[in-house]
Amino acid sequence: MEQNNNNQPVAHKPLDYKNNQPVRWCPGCGDHAVLNVLLKAMAQLGIPTEKTCVISGIGCSSRLPYYTNTYAFHTIHGRGGAVATGFKTANPDMTVWQISGDGDCLAIGGNHFIHEVRRNVDLNLLLLNNRIYGLTKGQFSPTSARGFKSKSSPYGTTEDPFVPAELAFGARGTFFARSLDVELNISQEVMMEAARHKGCSVVEILQNCMIFNNGIHSYITDRENRADRTIHLVHGEKMIFGKDNNRGLVQDGFGLKAVTIGEDGYTIDDVLVHDAHCEKSFLHQMLAMMDGTDLPVALGVIRAVEAPTYETAVAEQVDEAIAMHGFTCLNDVIMAGDTWNVE
Repeated sequence: MEQNNNNQPVAHKPLDYKNNQPVRWCPGCGDHAVLNVLLKAMAQLGIPTEKTCVISGIGCSSRLPYYTNTYAFHTIHGRGGAVATGFKTANPDMTVWQISGDGDCLAIGGNHFIHEVRRNVDLNLLLLNNRIYGLTKGQFSPTSARGFKSKSSPYGTTEDPFVPAELAFGARGTFFARSLDVELNISQEVMMEAARHKGCSVVEILQNCMIFNNGIHSYITDRENRADRTIHLVHGEKMIFGKDNNRGLVQDGFGLKAVTIGEDGYTIDDVLVHDAHCEKSFLHQMLAMMDGTDLPVALGVIRAVEAPTYETAVAEQVDEAIAMHGFTCLNDVIMAGDTWNVE
């Protein structure tokens, strides 16, 4: 946080991180909520605007950098992760936010996604998942369910979707969290935890597309069902959910089961305590894969573990090479190996 001449902290406001550009998203789009929550998270974190960069690819959500009063890059389709990796490696003291949609991130950008997660680049990736291509007017995306009918699949898709959490865990991710566009407090909570995490922080936000996929997440976002079909996980707290906070997750063999506390012999002592910092990802992956049918969709920080970060390791390697060989410029590096003259 900045300080004034008396070394007192200077409070930041969300509008400090918002520029004067008019926001151009459809009324009711979940992107509006994500932008507003991100601005609040930035203000509460207190990182100066000149130390913040927002990077995106292509898509409706990828317009977000236009509306922030920070450094920003609107890159090409699927390549936001590559640009973000390069930017963070060259500027390790900057806070980097990558904004991506399910199509941009998991289709053409899928390879970049798994490698920035695998490398554990210290950046914050907001993956806005509305299960549709909105910018190009309603084609199915990599997260659309089998059988989903769209302009590019009028008789239903014939393929199974990617699950972002599954890809992140498969790439040995160190941080994964999830929220809904209508859960503003949880969204701000996970964004702030993502920013504080040293490593690649993947935050999936399930959002609505009013025009081409309206209500795709309504089975968990409707007020009537939300409490029973979602669970807000908090590290160190019991995994309890439900309208009356009387349901919980218990171990069932090698899996999980949702039970009603006080029925069938189950007590509060049987309910599992969430450990987001456990090195083993087995339970984290089971929690992240719950889909809101037999087990509630998990929201909040699901996994947050420590591991070496890419840009720090690169910087250390560069310092070692300079000390070992006495490099002072790029030409020294180029001429350090075998050289020859061509006449």
